[in-house]
Amino acid sequence: MVLMTLLLTAAVTLAAVVVTFGIALARERYDTIDTFWGLGFAIVAAVAFPLGDGPLALRLVVLALTAVWGARLSLHLHLRNRKLPEDPRYARMPPGRLRMFLRVYLFQAVVLYFVSLPVQFAMDGTGFGVLGWLGIVVWLAGFAFETIGDEQLRRFKADPAHRGKVLDTGLWRYTRHPNYFGDACVWWGLYLLACSTWPGAATILSPVAMTFTLARGTGKPLLEKGMARTRPAYAHYVERTSGFFPLPPKRVTPR
Repeated sequence: MVLMTLLLTAAVTLAAVVVTFGIALARERYDTIDTFWGLGFAIVAAVAFPLGDGPLALRLVVLALTAVWGARLSLHLHLRNRKLPEDPRYARMPPGRLRMFLRVYLFQAVVLYFVSLPVQFAMDGTGFGVLGWLGIVVWLAGFAFETIGDEQLRRFKADPAHRGKVLDTGLWRYTRHPNYFGDACVWWGLYLLACSTWPGAATILSPVAMTFTLARGTGKPLLEKGMARTRPAYAHYVERTSGFFPLPPKRVTPR
């Protein structure tokens, strides 16, 4: 049953990304893949749910947590991006539809599938256990961190008086990326829910990959590079604020 699940979710993921690419071409917005990202995980969870052999309660929890996280993220990114021009990451890429599909869409399909492995294996888990309940707590903490951080940033940007300034209050006082930190926690929580079986525990590289992408890959480094160019106060903010894991701010004398 696990093999059938893995094969079917792979096929559905690829098909969904192809459809998303078609929508992107019609919209003339390649950042459509950002909106799809969260929904893609929800789709994988929905496909794996009826194929799992685990207890119904466990499968329902895994499906619900994945779908709620994915739907919120997709809605948030869609509402944010629709007010902005094409994402510079995509606008700067060499032209060519095939190149864009292979380098961005197909690549993200592979990453999405790999990161979702804990969700797929959790559907064949034996139950919650201590790690499962801990996983729910970690997921809740991460979801709250991500949601609150995104809302604080949205309100900050909505105020014209904050143009060119740096958000350094609320959760952003303790980490430069509360949304990324929360995102990572969500996936560590889902991983813990998969740990009731050894195959599920073996998917540990999936949350590692997600965390690395957020903290060292296409998440934090690219965003901070742009912030440093457009906001003079950002360098001082970096000096006193933790880059990822929430910590009390350092006392640094302004230059």
